[in-house]
Amino acid sequence: MRKQRFIRLLILGLLSAIGPFSIDMYLPGFPDIAKDLHTNISNVSLTLSGFFIGIAAGQLLYGPLLDKYGRKKPMCIGIALYILTSFGCMFATSIEMLIALRFLQAIGGCVGMVGSRAVVRDLFDVTENARIFSLLMLVVGVSPIIAPTVGSYLSAAFGWRSLFMVLGTIGTVILLMVIIWLPESKKADPHYSLYPKAILGKFGTVLRQRQFIVYTISGSFTAAGLYAYIAGSPHVFMEIFGVSEKAYGWIFTIVAAGLITATQINAFILKKRSSAYIISRAVSFQTLTGILLVTGFALNWWSLYASIALCCIFLACQGFTFPNASALAIAPFHENAGSASALLGCIQMAIGSFSTVMVSIFHNNTAVPMGGIMAFCAVTALSVLFLGRRREKVNDTTGSSLLPTENQV
Repeated sequence: MRKQRFIRLLILGLLSAIGPFSIDMYLPGFPDIAKDLHTNISNVSLTLSGFFIGIAAGQLLYGPLLDKYGRKKPMCIGIALYILTSFGCMFATSIEMLIALRFLQAIGGCVGMVGSRAVVRDLFDVTENARIFSLLMLVVGVSPIIAPTVGSYLSAAFGWRSLFMVLGTIGTVILLMVIIWLPESKKADPHYSLYPKAILGKFGTVLRQRQFIVYTISGSFTAAGLYAYIAGSPHVFMEIFGVSEKAYGWIFTIVAAGLITATQINAFILKKRSSAYIISRAVSFQTLTGILLVTGFALNWWSLYASIALCCIFLACQGFTFPNASALAIAPFHENAGSASALLGCIQMAIGSFSTVMVSIFHNNTAVPMGGIMAFCAVTALSVLFLGRRREKVNDTTGSSLLPTENQV
């Protein structure tokens, strides 16, 4: 039984990691992509924005499909699309073509993110969800730890196109694992309607739940701070501080290690404190760190090592925020778990793509745009959490919500 549980969690973690791995691995290849496709890094960063937009849009597609046809069939189709487009990226001949392929790659890959959250809600008790999400972050956390380092060595040795060959191969392995070892956690519902009016009605039921809104928006803005770092860090560390591709990979690994360590500390703290208690304090500390980061960038206070340390602290706060925000957002739902998961992921990625676009728009050859967007996202998350919780009335000791469930809305 324990072995079966481990395999299921491993597969769910890998599904969750498809998106992050697809982002992190190719970051060190930005300079080579720009050179090979005769463009600049600012334009290459739009491939990242396109990926985020694809993930946001795709999750809205998969939510109803997961509730209608069960979990496995839509996941297999989506991963297959991811595999095909990953190999397609190898043959991109222009930045526009790469942006389009990355968008389609995201449409396929995002099924892993929305599907894994829905399966967690299916297979595990709602009181255990935050701890399960923390455990999944062990697998997800491997992505930012090893992906940039692997990507930097692959890019240096074989060129940036090899990165997408590896992503396609990884997708193939995950697809086989899903087919062979992941059980179907929800039977197909022949009565579930895919007509637009019915789908919008399901989404409306989710959006009328205030607990979902508060923790989805707050959690999405903290995640957007992470995406701003992902979009801006290649320029900040490789061009402003002048580190090599390999050194950047190690910097990314160090910063990511802080995030994954925090997720596991979070799992331990959850034995004594509620998700609501943890998230309010994590977002407050992240906000303070973001303000210090952008102030220091603007006034040229921070050295390379100080910048790494502050980014590490900022992202470590995300390790406390993500599992708890996700668990609290989808806790009120069971029948509409797929739709709730889709909306959660869509909103998160839409706000995340906005933050990456802002980093590109405000690009001025300094570290201020990255730091400024990171700080803005943290401040906004704290404001939403503070104002929402004043009306929501969540018990900080038990974490139980006084709000109605989806069947009571």
